[in-house]
Amino acid sequence: MATSLAPHRPGPPAAPSHGRTGALTARHARLRRRLADNALAYGFMAAGIVCFAVFSWYPLVRGIMLSFQQDNLITAPQWVGLDNYHHLFDDPLFWTAWKNTAEFTGLALLLGYAVPFVIAVLLNELRHFTAYFRIAVYLPVMLPPIVSVMLWQFFYDPGGGLFNTALRGAHLPTSQWIQSPDTAMISLVLVSTWANMGGATLMYLAALQAIPGELFEAAELDGAGLWARLRYVTLPQMRFIMLVLLLLQIISTMQVFIEPFQLTGFTDPSTITVMTLIYRYAFAVNNDFGLAASMSVLLFAVLGVFAALYLRLTRETD
Repeated sequence: MATSLAPHRPGPPAAPSHGRTGALTARHARLRRRLADNALAYGFMAAGIVCFAVFSWYPLVRGIMLSFQQDNLITAPQWVGLDNYHHLFDDPLFWTAWKNTAEFTGLALLLGYAVPFVIAVLLNELRHFTAYFRIAVYLPVMLPPIVSVMLWQFFYDPGGGLFNTALRGAHLPTSQWIQSPDTAMISLVLVSTWANMGGATLMYLAALQAIPGELFEAAELDGAGLWARLRYVTLPQMRFIMLVLLLLQIISTMQVFIEPFQLTGFTDPSTITVMTLIYRYAFAVNNDFGLAASMSVLLFAVLGVFAALYLRLTRETD
């Protein structure tokens, strides 16, 4: 006798366990409570991220894209690939600008790295009127950069400038300070060093005062003079801050613009720098913003190397 089997019908799904549901509900409640407690902080963080994206990330990405285009901001941009970079490498001013930038950076480090350290050591040795001297050293930093440059433009005036007037009074030959290719670069470096050395000086001074006094007392008991204390106590203790300032000054001086632009313009081959050449490409030669963006990308890549070294140095110290 044949036996018929009833078809299998799946039963209703098993109801979730109350324990799992309760755990999820508690987790969601904690999450909502955390969001409510930190809503203000998250709001500020979101606003900061949006501002950073709009004013930093977007211009960076847009500049990289623009470096592969021909764009004068009037006609429609055209994609040209690597033509802008080929044009840069074929332009003699490209290599001149990099050479001048390297020369300016080297001279600025020679003065702007050593002079603030020497001034900081002298300030650290003072026992009276230290606050007044600190203000005097930092005063040029508080001036707007264009004011500092215009002040030195008066100093360098070949006719009635301060320097040539003093030389005439001493019956010495005058100089064409920023007009002569032989003295133009060092003249720009002096302006930059005077305007920016105050910040580095105070950072060196703070690092000097953070060195334990017991080390200097022990060195003095051993008969160490100023030079010996500087060599065997001060310099080893300040190695980190000196390396950090070195990298930061390299990044800063390679972006010099105001001094050569205001004092010598962007057409003088003896003082044209990477930044002034970028301005020349963008605003003085057919408004070629694509070419200017290509130059900016190359400068960004070079500065990125020093920025990576700075981040690695600070991370290792932390």
